[in-house]
Amino acid sequence: MTTVAPPGLAPIVAPEIEVDAPTDATVAGGVTPVATTHPGWARVALGILLVATGALYLWGLGASGWANSFYSAAAQAGSASWKAWFFGASDAAGSITVDKPPVALWVMGLSARIFGVNAWSILVPQALMGVASVGVLYATVRRWFGPVAGLVAGAVLATTPIATLMFRFNNPDPLLVLLSVCAVWCLVRALETTATRWVVATWALVGCGFLTKMLQAFLVAPAFALVYLVLADTRFRRRFVQSVIGLVTLVVSAGWYIAVVEIWPKSSRPFIGGSQHNSLIELTLGYNGFGRLTGSETGSANNGGRWGATGLGRLFNNEFGSQAAWLIPAALILFVAGLWWTLRAPRTDRTRAALLIWGGWLLVTGATFSFGQGIIHPYYTVALAPAVGALVGIGGFIAWQRRSSLLGRLVLAVSIATTAIWSHALLRRSADWTPWLAPIVLVGGVFAAALVLFAPHLRGRIGVGVAAIVCVLGLAAPTAFSLQTASTPHSGALPTAGPSQGRGGFGGRGFGRFGPPGGFGPRARGFRFGGNPNAMFPGTGFPPPGAFGGGNFPPPGMFGSTNGSRRASAGGLLDGSRSTPAITAMLKKDAASYRWVAATVGSNSAAGFQLATLEPVMPIGGFNGSDPSPTLQQFKGYVADRRIHYFIGGGFGMGGGFGGGRGGTSTSSEIRSWVTQNFPPTTVDGVTLYDLTRPIGTSGGSAG
Repeated sequence: MTTVAPPGLAPIVAPEIEVDAPTDATVAGGVTPVATTHPGWARVALGILLVATGALYLWGLGASGWANSFYSAAAQAGSASWKAWFFGASDAAGSITVDKPPVALWVMGLSARIFGVNAWSILVPQALMGVASVGVLYATVRRWFGPVAGLVAGAVLATTPIATLMFRFNNPDPLLVLLSVCAVWCLVRALETTATRWVVATWALVGCGFLTKMLQAFLVAPAFALVYLVLADTRFRRRFVQSVIGLVTLVVSAGWYIAVVEIWPKSSRPFIGGSQHNSLIELTLGYNGFGRLTGSETGSANNGGRWGATGLGRLFNNEFGSQAAWLIPAALILFVAGLWWTLRAPRTDRTRAALLIWGGWLLVTGATFSFGQGIIHPYYTVALAPAVGALVGIGGFIAWQRRSSLLGRLVLAVSIATTAIWSHALLRRSADWTPWLAPIVLVGGVFAAALVLFAPHLRGRIGVGVAAIVCVLGLAAPTAFSLQTASTPHSGALPTAGPSQGRGGFGGRGFGRFGPPGGFGPRARGFRFGGNPNAMFPGTGFPPPGAFGGGNFPPPGMFGSTNGSRRASAGGLLDGSRSTPAITAMLKKDAASYRWVAATVGSNSAAGFQLATLEPVMPIGGFNGSDPSPTLQQFKGYVADRRIHYFIGGGFGMGGGFGGGRGGTSTSSEIRSWVTQNFPPTTVDGVTLYDLTRPIGTSGGSAG
């Protein structure tokens, strides 16, 4: 089969399976990328990969219910109100937004509006984004390095455990991954053609990523900008002008929404959740921006304490390691080796460009997650999966081409053996789960590495067979974790993929799993801390003394019900509330007469009741209960105007809590105190409610 060469590259002849494609090592020591047509076997293999990925991401999807009810409630609000949809409000009445920009919610909200508010209409879009991400990654890598490299890259992304979880979940991360991978596709086209339209498309997609998850989207920007400015095959003046145009595109595509929100009268839009001054700029630069790096996140539950130990080992510890780190060591080895092999290549060498795009993505994003002092959750590492997959596919292809040399075989062997040893170590952290898999991966991987190292003439079908065995062994462990993840329902704000990886939290200490299997996820079965709650964060001063009344930690209701009962739950910071038929009927009665059928502290406390009734429930203080929305005076005005029917007690931030979060206001506790002093309580299915239309001392009230 004759390949179709990219501009500036001479055509070469490659066999039907490009795993044995020859290397043009005569070009200044570089490695010439292989741009191929799409043979029939590759189309079939791609179809199998995409169908399998779809099955993995869609299998039993409804078992997770509302998944992250915080975002599900906002999607429901967007399906009922276009204004709530545009601003990403938590409720259809538009009291406060979620603490993220709304683009991911726009997708879920439109789906819920079209197909109805249910778990499938909210979760299926994320699964389809996952399939699309695998397809686009394949197409991007295949374009320069052939279908085998593309298939390997796509398979790595599809089977990364945290990718399996997040593409079955309704956080903003799936859309961010898809937009970022699509941006690389456009950047590849820009490097091929040096056409300004592809530069503009690249940065427009990065800007859309910003409107999905704010500054995290910009972690890929340094690599993108430097690669095009330095390596594009056109004169420097043109590259510079195009880069400036790209910067303007980024500012416009990311900034138009901020401008609209900031110009819009504050009195006629929702309060910006996650900010203290009703400002999207503040949210961008603070809580969702530099605060994640410095730990200074006003209004968060962080309280200045780090979310576990930071440093180079963070991505590989008990909390993070099994999520996305299975092939990171191999990706780094192949990245460094690839750069070494392209040292003598021309400036515009595309192999070097590809390595720097994906390697820069991996290094900058990985370093940010490793050293960030603020809130960094394990599921963020889904952003690493495309880069890891691409580097393994590209680097493995380059090394396999050079396996006739000792260095090429050595790089392959070390990559294979390292993956086997590291996979064995990660599997042993869950020693009671499939204990037979760890020795198979270890022994098989080491044997395959030795075979590659000492057999330089692996050609034809034998070579293809060995390469296939290497891929199967390398993906066996993460695939097993992914299958376990797909077979397990997940809900709450901090989901994790795979079976429990032991205890020790983030870096073996600090904020992590509080003893029970499953941590904060659906498998949590209680908490084991007791006595002095401040022992949880030694030396951080968090939580503040007396925050929980000197009692056991966590306080009842902070993380929702953990006893597995079917009683109602007022929810908490991390888990959504659960209603019962009696409470739902109570809230829905005369719902049309009120702007909010209820109010409660914290978005997760409000979410379950809102999803049960499909009526607006005001989340006082936003996610952490620490935002000054509404103020006490505003709340009193709403009650006086009979706009709120009930106040739901319990949940995070009530009866102590974090006192409004680090640097946040005490508005939520002030509102709760005012309600409990002026309205009688009623307990229904274990949840305390206050009828705000019947103050104490009035007809129909009781002395609770």
